[in-house]
Amino acid sequence: MRFRFSDKKLETLYRTGEGSEGYPNGIAGIFVRRVRVIEGAIGENDLRAMKSLHFEKLKGQRNRHSIRLNKQWRLILTFEKDREGKIVVIIEINNHYED
Repeated sequence: MRFRFSDKKLETLYRTGEGSEGYPNGIAGIFVRRVRVIEGAIGENDLRAMKSLHFEKLKGQRNRHSIRLNKQWRLILTFEKDREGKIVVIIEINNHYED
């Protein structure tokens, strides 16, 4: 799937690994692996089919979804459409217990 980042810091973390010190040990690596899974997916249903991602729509938040990085941290995303189809917009890495 096509994707883009809404946050330049996340894009930098994905492309260069810089900025990982802002997250607990191992989260940056899991983040990169999850983005690669998104990139390799053909569509939203591929993300749903991978049970280990825990892909889910967030309650009370319009068009927001999450993918688990671990039990505490998750990747928040949304979907946009253009002429070529859907684009995953990666919004933030979120601490589930700080919501």
